[in-house]
Amino acid sequence: MSTPPGPPLADWATRPSYKLRRGRMGATRRQALQEHAARFAVPDGEGPLDLRALFGTDAPVVLEIGFGMGATTLQMAEADPGTCVLAADVHTPGVAALLLGLDRRGLGNVRVLEGDGRLLLQQRIAPASLAGVRVYFPDPWPKPRHHKRRLVDAAFAALVADRLAPGGVLHCATDWEPYAQQMAGVLAAAPGLVLEEARERPDWRPLTRFEVRGLERGHVVTDLIARRPGTAVAGG
Repeated sequence: MSTPPGPPLADWATRPSYKLRRGRMGATRRQALQEHAARFAVPDGEGPLDLRALFGTDAPVVLEIGFGMGATTLQMAEADPGTCVLAADVHTPGVAALLLGLDRRGLGNVRVLEGDGRLLLQQRIAPASLAGVRVYFPDPWPKPRHHKRRLVDAAFAALVADRLAPGGVLHCATDWEPYAQQMAGVLAAAPGLVLEEARERPDWRPLTRFEVRGLERGHVVTDLIARRPGTAVAGG
């Protein structure tokens, strides 16, 4: 059975929402990629992931797109072991750091994809199967000519709405005020989502490295939470 494609991600292939960052990896992280990927990595394949088989539980699953070096992912997964996390990022050193952290902390509720989280969402996540989607501090692409590369746009919001279970939440955060304004407009207009609040960082979301850097520069951080209407189903 193939996963319905959902709303199209307009021109995503030629206008990626991320910049590939080059970085050297030490021996420890290179070893983490070799030793821990089999345990924690999302397996290759086509069609919808069997989330229950992937995690070995029917606990709710949240997708995190763009986890950087994985520090926030680790903190939130450790604080909430009853929620499973699919974590996707294109930055290989960050993937290695997260794998290493999962092994060192003995966490079993995270699976990691080195790749584009939008593709994972579109191609391998079944409709109405996620309890949440997290997008923390995506590239703001501040220059006007690059705005089309921003991750959170109408097509992305529609896709997320399709993949969220009733009661599921899309949680975005940014320290770039013009992007926060755009996000708010997109989420308020998105069919299948209700923008509930735009506010300061909630206590349960840890500070990220990028966030701290933005705050030091005087940026204002905005968290936006949108929900798919309906009642959440236990174990969804």
